[in-house]
Amino acid sequence: MRGTMMDFPLTLAPILERAGKLFPTIEVVSRLPDHSLRRTNYGGIYRRSRRLARALELAGMASGDRVATLMWNHSAHLEAYFGVPVSGGVLHTLNLRLHPDELAYIVNHARDRYLIVDDVLLPVYESLRAKMHFERVFVVPFSEQKIPRAHESYEDFLSAADDDFAYPPLEENDAAALCFTSGTTGKPKGVVYSHRALLLHSLAQGLADGFSVGHHDVVLPASSMFHANGWGVPFTATMVGAKLVLPGPFVDAESLLDLIEKEKVTLAFAVPTVWFGVLAALEKDPTRWKMEKPVRIICGGAAVPEALLRGLDGFGFHITHLWGMTETTPMATTGTIKSTLVHRTDDEKYEIRTKQGIAAPLVELRVMRAQGEAPWDGVTSGELEVRGPWVAASYFESPETTDRWSADGWFRTGDVATMDEEGYVQILDRSKDLIKSGGEWISSVDLENALMCHPGVREATVIAVPHPKWQERPLAVVVVKEGISVQPEELREFLAKKFAKWQLPDAFVFATEIPRTSVGKFLKAKLREQYANWTWDS
Repeated sequence: MRGTMMDFPLTLAPILERAGKLFPTIEVVSRLPDHSLRRTNYGGIYRRSRRLARALELAGMASGDRVATLMWNHSAHLEAYFGVPVSGGVLHTLNLRLHPDELAYIVNHARDRYLIVDDVLLPVYESLRAKMHFERVFVVPFSEQKIPRAHESYEDFLSAADDDFAYPPLEENDAAALCFTSGTTGKPKGVVYSHRALLLHSLAQGLADGFSVGHHDVVLPASSMFHANGWGVPFTATMVGAKLVLPGPFVDAESLLDLIEKEKVTLAFAVPTVWFGVLAALEKDPTRWKMEKPVRIICGGAAVPEALLRGLDGFGFHITHLWGMTETTPMATTGTIKSTLVHRTDDEKYEIRTKQGIAAPLVELRVMRAQGEAPWDGVTSGELEVRGPWVAASYFESPETTDRWSADGWFRTGDVATMDEEGYVQILDRSKDLIKSGGEWISSVDLENALMCHPGVREATVIAVPHPKWQERPLAVVVVKEGISVQPEELREFLAKKFAKWQLPDAFVFATEIPRTSVGKFLKAKLREQYANWTWDS
């Protein structure tokens, strides 16, 4: 017996239609490269997204053709997020911070047909132009500079199209968007998101146990729209009709705090390094910014130290952990406090909040060892595996990468984790970042989080450095707060309260900054290379 419900494909078209019809006056605010603000609304996004879809249709785009974007976070990028997939195309967001050779590889592997690029990012495109070929390049004008003759104005491209657009027959499992991994292990790999996956992911993010986002919210995605499907935020915010505040290229602390204050932001998204800067700015000038309401923060990309949680709580900024990957669209967990745990002490709640959280609705997680699934005891570690309706089942045209999936179809994340009796996941480390010393494993993440609880430490990361006797030993790279002096022995004594002597870093290096990846994570690979020939004291 079958159900009697309508066969209604789960595609992005109903999200766009809903925003345009129910929330046409809700604002979409963009900070432009000259720091000015451009204001439009979902009515404008609806019309221009459909016009972009029609323009691509008239340009001869076929179903499944890839349209690349080289753009910051602003309203024209949001138009592409919808206009490309509802026309039957596949949106391919390019990470503009990658090396030109890596970008060229990604574009060529994806076989992108068209490119939409911000005029201020034309130098990035020109640096790799000779290594790839786009059929047409559309330039979004922000400045007075002339568009090169070889390219076309994005505005002229839209203006030449009419409003006679009808959605093509879209199937829910059709490709809608494409995003490549960062390539930290081997060549970048493409993840193709279906319409169905994006819509289900958006519904889950809107839930109270997801991101709890609705049309009363003002949402600021400081996470890049070219990183991990924009964290899904552009789709979810549009679906629920939340006001969107898009920061453009400016994610420094002062720019973000100014936007949060001016636009009355209630929900913001970014990696921990961004919030370290925000906390430092608030501590330096605690009376400068006046927030009318508490600000909720969804933070992922790296573990969030307890010191950052406590510090921002003091200023009315409440962080909730997100864990996910490009391959998980990306939301796989959220660090909400379960109702059965609200009676716990504040210290116990902070300990829970430092974990990556519980599985999102419809997502399943397990921790696997050679002996099988690890018990939920918060102690036994193994590789975290995940499956669900928005988890990748393969990579784009990469048959050699099938080892990333288990024999029974779970995605092997490469993260070493534990799961406690309540189902909270704690990421101990990436498998490649664990430190093996004298046959025992040391978690660099645990050491980093503890170091960043020291009152004089702004940021810290820990790496494995070869050792003649112990195979590897931990070396800490530390950035201290402005105007504060900290000595290595002080840090060692601070860590000794929580760690065994053999787990403590054997050396501390003080730096003015820690190198970061293209999406703001600590770049440990560069540090391991920099300190590969470190000489240990005998």
